Amino acid sequence: MTGRRSNSLRDRARYLFDRTLARSTGTLMGWLVITCLAVVVPVSAVLVWTDPGSPRSLSGRLTAAWRTSAETLRLGAMTGTPLRMMLSALLGLVALLCVSTLVGVITTSLAERMAELSRGRSTVLERGHVVVLGWSDQVTTVVSELVAAHAAHRPRAIVLLADRDKTEMERALAARIGPGGRTRLICRSGPASDPAVLALVSPGAASTVLVLPSGEPAGDAEILRTLLALRAVIGEGTGGPPVLAAVHDDRYRAPARLAAGPRGTVLETDTVTARLIAQCVGRPGLSLVLRDLLDFAGDEFHLADATAFTGGPFGATLLGHADSCVVGLLGPLGHTSLNPPADTVVAPGSRLIVLARDDRTTRPADCRHLVDPSVIAEGPPPAEAAARLLVLGWNRRGPLLLGQLRRTAGPGSVLDVITDRAVPGPREPEPDHTPEPGDPPAADAAPLVRFRTAALSRPETLLGLDLAPYDGLVVLGPDPADGPDHPDDWTLVALLALRLLEERTGRELRVVSELTDDRNRPLAAVNPGSDVVVSGELTGLLMAQIAQNRHLAAVFDELFSAEGSTICLRPAGTYIRPGSEATFASVVAAARDRGECAIGYRRHDLRAAAPGHGVRLNPHKGERREWSAEDQVVVIATDPIGPTEPAGPPDPGGKHRPERRPGRTDTETGDTAGSPLAHP
Repeated sequence: MTGRRSNSLRDRARYLFDRTLARSTGTLMGWLVITCLAVVVPVSAVLVWTDPGSPRSLSGRLTAAWRTSAETLRLGAMTGTPLRMMLSALLGLVALLCVSTLVGVITTSLAERMAELSRGRSTVLERGHVVVLGWSDQVTTVVSELVAAHAAHRPRAIVLLADRDKTEMERALAARIGPGGRTRLICRSGPASDPAVLALVSPGAASTVLVLPSGEPAGDAEILRTLLALRAVIGEGTGGPPVLAAVHDDRYRAPARLAAGPRGTVLETDTVTARLIAQCVGRPGLSLVLRDLLDFAGDEFHLADATAFTGGPFGATLLGHADSCVVGLLGPLGHTSLNPPADTVVAPGSRLIVLARDDRTTRPADCRHLVDPSVIAEGPPPAEAAARLLVLGWNRRGPLLLGQLRRTAGPGSVLDVITDRAVPGPREPEPDHTPEPGDPPAADAAPLVRFRTAALSRPETLLGLDLAPYDGLVVLGPDPADGPDHPDDWTLVALLALRLLEERTGRELRVVSELTDDRNRPLAAVNPGSDVVVSGELTGLLMAQIAQNRHLAAVFDELFSAEGSTICLRPAGTYIRPGSEATFASVVAAARDRGECAIGYRRHDLRAAAPGHGVRLNPHKGERREWSAEDQVVVIATDPIGPTEPAGPPDPGGKHRPERRPGRTDTETGDTAGSPLAHP
């Protein structure tokens, strides 16, 4: 056996001292008194004995040493009889105790108050502020867009309440957003579903309340509890602020609508994301347009006065503004009509829905003289042909995406889905004859959906895919709960493999990929003809837009729903003769004749140039340029429900306008199952 380790005298003394201090507070005070006396008294005696002017007698020197020690310890310097000196010391001790207690009480109170403030538990006394409840991937997008929207207006406060540490939230916002400028960012900590905690942010005095979606499995249930708590704090009347919430699961949409109240709007994020991905499949560059349209850095939707056009047709308003693009009407009863027929009469009290830099640049200006009819192209737009699409990967938005693709794909299209696991749910039976790439599609044939499994997690599987027959690809990352890895990790690997296949074959692929974190967008290896949809970012941008103007909820409702008008990128040759030099007013006039609203274009020669990639929204009507066949025009158009056919001679309503899908009116209160935005 090895010998025991010998403890030094220093170690034993330290152990004894530590044990003594751990006994009680009185023991600690006793040691402090002994330590002070052991230092002060000897030093005072040395000072007195070494002072040439000190008394010569022993009693005089002891008295001087006592006076020095008492002054050092603030015990009084009274001399005389021993009783007199003891009373002086007692008085000094009492005074020292009182002052020390007072200092301790003040210090403790300040420390507790600072700790309370750092925990974010104080009441917010603001009015007209914006309340953001919850913490998710969308929080930095929402807050940064609200800060940008408030930059040009009266400064307001943005109050964020989440069940996280206040200091951590402030650091995260400062790192991603930076200084808020004139906007004050106030963070409070606590569960938003607790009415007592929710009352700290004064939601009843707010201008808008946003309830952010959560990425947790029980996130939608927490959203519902938060809405109920908000209802308990504000009350059930109609005088509260507008409430905007977002849920993932359709099962929670109806209860959330009821809990949000009459001024609430509920956004179904998975449906919106699936709709955006489906729209981007056949329209390369649409994600860039949507991002530019939804953020506050450029042009966005506003409401403008329509008095100058009252009683006239809607088509006249399209060329009635030089610095903004008219896209719809807000009726006097609050009904929103996006891209209405050009002969729709502008009723008194209506307002125009315009795309503009801000609401101060929407002054009317007659631009009809800028139109050159000789450069406008004739003939109907090309019919949508059958397509072969490939979906790689699967997540909870997969069924919604397939439903959207089946609605938008042309007759005879084929949708192949490759996943690394079995997809739940019924599959359609395989036909006796599988269409080949060269086979003509059958008339009115519904899109064919086919599933198969493969080890997509292995790069050699991706590199071994035969992508020649496909016109477009969709890459879906796994759900966050599917494994320890980040869902974007597999997506980035898949995009890298697809880019390598492009280099091998020399063929550019049209890829639409879904990411969850906007910071991974620069890492995505995609070509200029591909789109990257960041689901969390687009949801945050959409919520920020609606928070600024709740009337725009109906506009985005139609843009992102399964019916009605939508944003399209169409060849410029459909509107302007290729090679012609024309103003954008001529493009607007050509789009109007086809029953569409032109809002911008994308230059083919700049599609690889960051950051805009050739996208230009809301150009001046007098802007003149040469239009090539590869350029694209951004329009808001109505999805046709059948083949496009000319209907008689040209008229203000549009000579090639497709039949509109049936939509809701002011008096309809039916189901909104096809709409990702639900309004109680």
